[in-house]
Amino acid sequence: MSKQEQEDGPSEDRKKYEFRKVIEELQEYEGSGTQLVTIYVPEDKQISSVVAHVTQEHSEASNIKSKQTRTNVQDALKSIKDRLRYYETYPPENGMVLFSGAVDTGGGRSDMITRVLESPPEPVESFRYHCDSEFLTEPLENMLADKGLYGLIVLDRREANVGWLKGKRVVPVKSASSLVPGKQRKGGQSAQRFARLRLEAIDNFYQEVAEMANELFVPKRHEIDGILVGGPSPTKEEFEDGDYLHHELQEEILGLFDVAYTDESGLYDLVDNAEDALADAEIMKDKAEMEEFFENLYDGDLATYGFAQTRQNLNMGSVDRLLISEDLRSDVVTFECPNGHTDYEMVDSSDDTPDHACSECGESAEETDREDAIEHLMTLAEQRGTETKFISTDFEKGEQLYDAFGGVAGILRYSTGV
Repeated sequence: MSKQEQEDGPSEDRKKYEFRKVIEELQEYEGSGTQLVTIYVPEDKQISSVVAHVTQEHSEASNIKSKQTRTNVQDALKSIKDRLRYYETYPPENGMVLFSGAVDTGGGRSDMITRVLESPPEPVESFRYHCDSEFLTEPLENMLADKGLYGLIVLDRREANVGWLKGKRVVPVKSASSLVPGKQRKGGQSAQRFARLRLEAIDNFYQEVAEMANELFVPKRHEIDGILVGGPSPTKEEFEDGDYLHHELQEEILGLFDVAYTDESGLYDLVDNAEDALADAEIMKDKAEMEEFFENLYDGDLATYGFAQTRQNLNMGSVDRLLISEDLRSDVVTFECPNGHTDYEMVDSSDDTPDHACSECGESAEETDREDAIEHLMTLAEQRGTETKFISTDFEKGEQLYDAFGGVAGILRYSTGV
């Protein structure tokens, strides 16, 4: 851990990653029956009150018919009560979450585990006691979810799609097709009557699109960060000028943007074309990092990628920003050979240790350590003042970081030739 980190505590990126790891571990556990206990404790809840509640639940658990379930629930509650003794009047800042229970380990066996997560990324909103065959992690997952909620509308006079931009993810939700006739007059109708009917059909379609958007966005109107409207001219301008949307949504329109397509792909184009309006949105931050990485990769010499090359540059202190895919789930294995050389290799977390020949002398090397790859890289980054950026795979270049570059890359401070 760096000196600065010792003084200020772990970085926000590290804290979120460590929380995410624990959540993923907890999600893998299952219990036989309703015997896994989860307790969410807000920071203003007195510890003595929590202890009293746990004591009451322990007493009531004596009524559980199944002896095994009864024993496991009471053991879990006792373990939680023992952990609560380490706290004084109130929980830490933002509260805490306690998990305890007998988890299945296969072959009819189980192990008792207890985990305490202190100071989650956002405050625990209310006290909650939960007993089930799985631990309750959804509230914690929501805390780690990408921030930012934008409504998306793309339309022309033929079709429309609405959806969300949730953090970094575009989520198509609803679509509609119109019955607006083409501009050519048909069947001997007078030009004036045909034009009137066409305008009525356009108005009806705009109303249908607005109703579709209102149903989706109005319930979230107090959470939404803005609405983006895309399409060709003059369609999008007619839609906005006509005040078709609910009046509270109308005020949330951030801008109108030219979009060539109005099917689901148009929602993704809308996000791309609204880059300035979404400058603070998470997906645009990720896209900007990857755009800079690819520019340096193809037209400069300030990019590094792959575990070995990036780790070498980290050790040299030449990495300005470390780019790690959010989907990376790997370990770093340390190998030692008889001649005293040390190698590092990144492997899938679920894989056994591979055979390894020393990169310097070719001798067979033995595993001496194995640790989480992200923690390994982040520790190196923190020691050298390098910023770590987690990159989503919910856009094309984010996928490429994971698929083509092994989930690890970096933007350099200066050229190293490595």
